[in-house]
Amino acid sequence: MQPDSLSAPYFNRIASATWDFTRRHWRLIVVAMLALLHVAVFRGVADPWARALLLAHLGVVLLWQPFLRAEQRVSPVQGFILALVAFAVMLQLGWWLLAFWVVVLAGLVGGKVYQQHARWQRRCYLLVLLYLLALLAVVILPEIAPRREIVPEVRAAAEFVLPLIFVLIVVIPTEPDPAEQAQVIDFFYSVFLMLLLGVVILGSFALMTVRRTGYLEALTYTVFMTAGAVLLVGLAWNPRGGFSGVNVFFVRYLFSIGLPVEKWLRFLAELAQLEPRPDRFLVEALAALRRLPSVAGVRWRAGESQGEQGESTANSVEFENSALALTVYSRFRMSPALHWHLHLLGQLLGEFYIAKLREEQLRQQSYLQAVHETGARMTHDIKNLLQSLNVLCSVAADERKQDSRELQALVRRQLPAIAQRLTATLEKLQRPQESGESYISAQAWWDGLARQYRSERVQFEFEGMRTGARLPRSLFDSVADNLIRNALEKRETDPSVRIVVSLVLDGELALRVKDSGAAVPEELAKRLLRGPVASQGGLGIGLYQAARQAEAAGFSLTLETNRDGEVCFALKGPAR
Repeated sequence: MQPDSLSAPYFNRIASATWDFTRRHWRLIVVAMLALLHVAVFRGVADPWARALLLAHLGVVLLWQPFLRAEQRVSPVQGFILALVAFAVMLQLGWWLLAFWVVVLAGLVGGKVYQQHARWQRRCYLLVLLYLLALLAVVILPEIAPRREIVPEVRAAAEFVLPLIFVLIVVIPTEPDPAEQAQVIDFFYSVFLMLLLGVVILGSFALMTVRRTGYLEALTYTVFMTAGAVLLVGLAWNPRGGFSGVNVFFVRYLFSIGLPVEKWLRFLAELAQLEPRPDRFLVEALAALRRLPSVAGVRWRAGESQGEQGESTANSVEFENSALALTVYSRFRMSPALHWHLHLLGQLLGEFYIAKLREEQLRQQSYLQAVHETGARMTHDIKNLLQSLNVLCSVAADERKQDSRELQALVRRQLPAIAQRLTATLEKLQRPQESGESYISAQAWWDGLARQYRSERVQFEFEGMRTGARLPRSLFDSVADNLIRNALEKRETDPSVRIVVSLVLDGELALRVKDSGAAVPEELAKRLLRGPVASQGGLGIGLYQAARQAEAAGFSLTLETNRDGEVCFALKGPAR
């Protein structure tokens, strides 16, 4: 086994323990960091022990820093940077370097102040920031000022008074933290605070040189002038009293930057409504995008198709998702705002293109679903027609009725009706998406249905129908066949079952098929007509398709009555 593999588990355990200790006792880490800095600063840059203490201080800073987790390995580049910093501390340690380092620490701490949601955490970091500013103003800056005016008594008092802040940091009441709370730093506030401290330091030194003022006077003037300037900028940025400030112009610049984005978005929305084909939609949208003032050209790849419009430049923005890879070339040098805008436009176009692809898939699925549902419905129609043919064949096979007039009349009644229904079934199978219904006289349809089931001992009741009433033929054929055949199958198990079919018009057209058999089980009745169900008698898919067909035609198929001795299905809807 290699030495690296032996040391890896040990390193991971040490790193995990270090990270856990840092997370649980981060205030002790901060106090140790400040204490080492405090001792090194007051010993002076010429003291060799100050360099050693600053190296230890840098090590504690690495445990506290908010950029990397303490359990992560240090890369070669990071190790080189750390070694370079340590070398600079050992050889080039001076008051200017100390001042720069304290300003950096103050910027990092100030960036964390605005990100801490717990009140006690904000107080802790405010105390750390207060200590760093006091150390900078009382001890470090007088050493590099044009004239040193801090008396030794003030310096000695600061050496013993400033550590009291460490005690306050430790004794502040705490609240439990989340187990994996990530450290966050506001980069903008950190940089702003560092620049502000730089202005205060250099401004105070400039006043001391130009006006021959003292250190404290120059520092006081600079602090108040800088505070006034920041206050004026804040008021101009966001004034009170309902007036708009500089931030409005900044946001307007950030969100417009000379691009007619609104016009292109309006065109994109209109194109999404007018163009159903995804490929044509993409080509036309990219052509409109290329006409923007800042866009020199575009290149895309979508599935197996790809293309390019305009010219290629060195300034480009790339966007890619699961369906589209897009490169937008800009005429101008890319600013962060322009890069963000062009990337956002590419993201919007990608989302619209994916939506178009989904629309096309939905259209194909709708067509396949229509074919499937039509095929399933036609299968039941053909099954019902096959049962009618079986009845004719069984009658014709009876030797006693081969030459009877009854057989000839039955054949004359049934064969034309079967041929007509087969023709209608074939037409619907060839055109599954055509939902048009052919209407027929209710009286004529009723007479045909009665003749068809005359030999099946089915009782027909026709009442309350106005003259000239019409009904959708294919719907009533399919529903009537399904309901009557299901009732006849129930009679095969119980010959005493009585079947009654009625057609009435009482405000609306209603076809009812009633039998005196056993009720449909309750669990089956809950799912019947709402989806395919499994049953020994064959109920389920046929009734589900009939219910869907009725719904598409504006009718409703329901189980109107369900009890032993009276089971009634009803098809209701408007009549013409």
